Amino acid sequence: MSFVNLSRGDLFPWAALRDAPDVPFGYHTVAGRYLVFLFYASAAEPAVAAALAAVRGGRHLFDDERACFFGMGRDPADKAAGRVADMLPGVRFMDDASGTAARICGALAREPGASGLPGASRPFWLVVDPTLHVLANVPLGAGPEDHEAVLRMLRELPAPKDYAGFELPVPVLLLPNVFDRALCRHLVGLYDADGGSESGIYRNGVGVNDHSFKRRRDFTIEDPQLIRRLQGTIARRVLPEIERIFFTKVTRMERYIVGCYAAEDNAHFRPHRDNGPGLTAHRRYAVSINLSEDFDGGEVSFPEYSQRGIKAPQGWAVVFPAAILHAVSRVTYGRRYAFLPFVYDEAGAKIREEQLRSLGMLSAAAE
Repeated sequence: MSFVNLSRGDLFPWAALRDAPDVPFGYHTVAGRYLVFLFYASAAEPAVAAALAAVRGGRHLFDDERACFFGMGRDPADKAAGRVADMLPGVRFMDDASGTAARICGALAREPGASGLPGASRPFWLVVDPTLHVLANVPLGAGPEDHEAVLRMLRELPAPKDYAGFELPVPVLLLPNVFDRALCRHLVGLYDADGGSESGIYRNGVGVNDHSFKRRRDFTIEDPQLIRRLQGTIARRVLPEIERIFFTKVTRMERYIVGCYAAEDNAHFRPHRDNGPGLTAHRRYAVSINLSEDFDGGEVSFPEYSQRGIKAPQGWAVVFPAAILHAVSRVTYGRRYAFLPFVYDEAGAKIREEQLRSLGMLSAAAE
């Protein structure tokens, strides 16, 4: 029997977990804090019960700001029997009855056992740093000293923002004066004349509005002449910098929208990535060009690297890989208007074409 072996310095397999149909929670969205996982078969086992008692005793360590705990059990009876229960904020118990997460992270053997049984298993603690890399993989021992060693490690770690001993640089481009003020005012005027429409999110391929996660209104630009102007400006002032820094030759652009984060809506966007599976998998870079500056809040941040938000001046662009976790803080005064396209290369175009073909939407591939 062989297991996935995650050790210090390895990337926590958030991408595999995100794409697994049996894993409903987006673990990649909680970057920026320490994560403590306990993988086990059943909370009825004495060693597991003792470990969970230690977690309850160290409840103050888990507040969703500095750290989170995830109990990764595989016994559906645990919750029904009251052996485990969420304690929010900070302590959550996940149902991994299928063993999908356990197998991806190494608590279950890669190969199933005979007669369809799950196969060999091993319980352990996994401590993950704010950048979603493994800090420690600790076998689950039977004695209290084993559990205390994990909690002591967590207590002794610095605040997440000080994890590296300095502020981590964020791999984004900040480009000045991509749009002039007249163009910014024109795009804002188009939005205001229209009023925009509610901008939702996709979950399981279905568009939904979840104001606890995202609140924004968008206006879609349809004027071909204006679109060509925007394309030309991005091609001259943004794409050469992407090629120079990221070695990507961008050839495609999509989504010509003006988004508005308004204080009266408590507008914000919680941590997310822009290139999930399906129809967004082709995206390479997000471009966010601020069109206004008379607002408070509305800063874009990148929790995997830093909690510091970026508020670009009017007309400046923040450009970043679509795979990076990012968020927009709540606007507390005024309105933040932004032009928010995505750009991608020919390899991304092939991915998009394949997705459209699989959905019977191939004709939409032509832009």
